[in-house]
Amino acid sequence: MSSIDEILVAVGERLRRMRSENPQRFAGLALVTTVVLLVLAWYFRPWLHGIVYGVYTTPILPFAAIVGLGIAVVARRHVGSLASGQFGLVVFVLVLVAGAGLTGFLAGEEIGKSTMDSAPTAENLSETDPAKPRVVTKSVASRYASNTLNFPQYRIEGGDITVRNGTPYWSYALAPDGAYNHYTKRQHGTVLVDMTQQNAEVDTVVGDLDKGVGPAFYNNYRFAMLKQANYLVEYGDPFMVVHESDQYIAVPYTKPEFHWLPLPYTTPEWGGVVLVGPDGSIEDLSPAEARDHSGLEEQKLYPFALAREKVAATKYRNGIVNTFTSHEDEIEVAPVPGEGNDQPFLVFTNEGPEYVVAVEPYGQAQGLKEVWTIDGRTGTYEVYSPQQSLFGARKATDYVRQAARTTDWNRFTPSEPIPVVIDDQLYWEVRVVPSDSSGIAYIAFVNAQSSDVHEVSTTPEVTAFLEGEGVTETPAEGGDGEGRTPTIVVERIAPNGTVVETLEVYDDETVRVVQRNATNTTAGA
Repeated sequence: MSSIDEILVAVGERLRRMRSENPQRFAGLALVTTVVLLVLAWYFRPWLHGIVYGVYTTPILPFAAIVGLGIAVVARRHVGSLASGQFGLVVFVLVLVAGAGLTGFLAGEEIGKSTMDSAPTAENLSETDPAKPRVVTKSVASRYASNTLNFPQYRIEGGDITVRNGTPYWSYALAPDGAYNHYTKRQHGTVLVDMTQQNAEVDTVVGDLDKGVGPAFYNNYRFAMLKQANYLVEYGDPFMVVHESDQYIAVPYTKPEFHWLPLPYTTPEWGGVVLVGPDGSIEDLSPAEARDHSGLEEQKLYPFALAREKVAATKYRNGIVNTFTSHEDEIEVAPVPGEGNDQPFLVFTNEGPEYVVAVEPYGQAQGLKEVWTIDGRTGTYEVYSPQQSLFGARKATDYVRQAARTTDWNRFTPSEPIPVVIDDQLYWEVRVVPSDSSGIAYIAFVNAQSSDVHEVSTTPEVTAFLEGEGVTETPAEGGDGEGRTPTIVVERIAPNGTVVETLEVYDDETVRVVQRNATNTTAGA
């Protein structure tokens, strides 16, 4: 017997002796212990949120417990208490496992059909706002933020889109770095990376937040939020908001909606947004209140994960059985390349911020089946079904690879194909990123109908293309590989690893490298 077993046996024996010798004292001790445990559980209830919320949103659990208990009571008359208890436990586990799987399908079907019923068909897609292009990918923004960080006690954490003074940024929290700082320091500020500029444009807003991202629980936004805001909801990823020099943390959340027949299950719905102020204040805002809040005026508010879940669930539009048999009209969310980022993508249109999800037919087909748009502020869904044959996001990256035949694809990756609309024509905006995410090599716009590939190298060229002015250089055609493609891409890199600027060299041009110092000058071609 191990020492732990010996201790447990000794404690158990001591409790039995105490109970028999002094029942009143034992009862008092048990009551005090229970009260202390309840007080601790109440104070540290944020740590128990995952378990509590999981049980709360799984109504099949008490249903299975009732069935198992009922079977055990009936069986006790025939097989005895011990065997009936074991039999009831087996029934409970079987009902729970089978019921959880079945209710998962029922929830998916309910989400999918309700999404289809509530989403009108759009005749066209919203035009992309040329003033707010998505140029920098998430992986490159994280690299930019890390390379320019000059706070030795802090690190960047998170990575989500925020808007400041009309410009979209990738936002990160300055979280304490290391065990000691984790327990002694607060979030020190916000790092903003301009996503509309190809080169590193980083702004750091410094200022400690009373409840922030990254520190220990007593200084942590989530611990405070779960104690002061709605507890029985599912909180999404936080994002930073800088408004009038003040820093806020915004957290969209979903709440469960219960369904009782044919089996009990829940489906998620948008519940609202929690806004954590720089002084630690907690505001639990409904969707309408969030839209009217001055600090959230420009921000997307709808939960990212809910948008993807609802669109993905539309594969059940013809029922659960169809997804296992004929797959008639079944869809799937198109998988796209992009390190640490996936659909839906947030794009800024002339109508405001929108989540965009491109879906393909189920199986090996890679054509564009539908484009779902979700208003980032109201959560309104629309579905666009193209009348002509268009290819999807995955195929767009293939055309980029085909057009740029001289690019070393072992060192570069086509990333995050974003759907953009220019003069009612759908394009896939593909960023070509070095494997180390040190910058943006170039950007390719792929016509979703003709497969023409237009390569641009600078932010002004991106803006010009989005404005419908085209590009100054001859476009590369994705269909046959013709057109101008740079033979060499030269990157000027700062000491911290950030790409400062790029230079494209074509096959009819040469490169001259000149090294200058105080005494001599040498040159090579």
